[in-house]
Amino acid sequence: MKIYNTLSGKKEPLETYEPNKVKMYVCGMTVYDDSHIGHARTFLCFDLIVRYLRHVGYSVDYIRNITDVDDKIITRSAELGIEPLELTKIHIASMHADFGALGMIEPDHEPRATENIESIINLIKKLIEQDHAYEGKSDVYFSTDSFKEYGQLSRRNTEDMLPGARIDVDVEKKNPADFVLWKKVDFGLVWDSPWGKGRPGWHIECSAMSMDALGESFDIHGGGMDLKFPHHENEIAQSRCATGKDFASYWVHTGSLRIDQEKMSKSLNNFITIKSVLKEYPSEVVRYFLISSHYRSPMNYSHEGLQEAQSSLDRLYTSIKGCSVEFNGVTESSFSESFKKSMSDDFNVPGALAVLFEMARSVNLLKESGNLSEANVLASSMIQLSEPLGFLQQDPEGYLQSGVNLTEKEIDALIFEREQSRQGKNFKRSDQIRDQLEDMNIILEDSVEGTSWRRK
Repeated sequence: MKIYNTLSGKKEPLETYEPNKVKMYVCGMTVYDDSHIGHARTFLCFDLIVRYLRHVGYSVDYIRNITDVDDKIITRSAELGIEPLELTKIHIASMHADFGALGMIEPDHEPRATENIESIINLIKKLIEQDHAYEGKSDVYFSTDSFKEYGQLSRRNTEDMLPGARIDVDVEKKNPADFVLWKKVDFGLVWDSPWGKGRPGWHIECSAMSMDALGESFDIHGGGMDLKFPHHENEIAQSRCATGKDFASYWVHTGSLRIDQEKMSKSLNNFITIKSVLKEYPSEVVRYFLISSHYRSPMNYSHEGLQEAQSSLDRLYTSIKGCSVEFNGVTESSFSESFKKSMSDDFNVPGALAVLFEMARSVNLLKESGNLSEANVLASSMIQLSEPLGFLQQDPEGYLQSGVNLTEKEIDALIFEREQSRQGKNFKRSDQIRDQLEDMNIILEDSVEGTSWRRK
């Protein structure tokens, strides 16, 4: 098993502190709004990582936190005229509903920042005692000068952090790169501390919660690529300074997601929530689409991409339709070995999907030749290999039956899109639409007069 470690910039063999056990912490959501499709991409990627590690025999202690105290939460609650804790309660429930709809497994523990204030304060006290932090008039800061390896994760140097360059100027800071551990405020969510009333900074929350849950040193720390700097850089600095030990062995980051090649933003009116996309596409299709690219790669979200994902998933389900499935473990074969080789190489889902489609073709050929016993064995292996990916777990008859209920308007819209694709010489897409409709028992018949259709 090899994992790409952002800290070293290369793939490394997975070597854990405890034999066959992985301790993994993933930075969760700051809950002040509905979960969006970018959240779905990030947390589905970590969902498949946990699933696959367990699939190959690791025991995984999976921790995913909730940030329920933050300036964004205070601002939003004031805008809406409700208490901050009421706002977070609403969006935590919404997040759980969205993640459950996408088939995500639940973390083993889901600590909340508001439930760990004592641990956070104790960690800040330790940093001050060791001269790694200092108190200013308005806030308590971490001293980046006290950690000589600061910038190692993000590969930034101190010149990048000069006043007016990358961060805001703060006259109280000894170094412009120093960051807040405790905000001295008396409004919103506040707690008593040795430095007066206030609330914790974002970075110190995750250090305290991860070490409380997994110990001072653990195996994998994950999150979106946007968290690499400053959040994860700051976590490493404060954690290593506090304990004198290594923090996380492997740093795993998911690639960014764009909407039709643009950054997702409410101002651009392309902010897509999980709830809205699930109104248009089945959850398994959304899941397939969001994990079909390698987790480290940037990804573009589009309706065309989702339609291609639906067509691909339909083809896999069609291949196992009619097979008698027995779950007696994955039958070892060149297919299963290739699947494991791909997934054990930094969770290479595109390579694993290629193997599944080769298996699907073989199942179809076996069914056509009347060799049903071998088709059943191979179909059973397909289903079991797909389990860590989170699809092919439904009854094929029930999954594919939904296509029979396509309205005439929906069918005509797909045929129109196919014709437009052909005129634009996008023959790959036109063929995908034909295959998609055929998988849904809709037969197209082209003629000089145009395209007609009938139900199989």
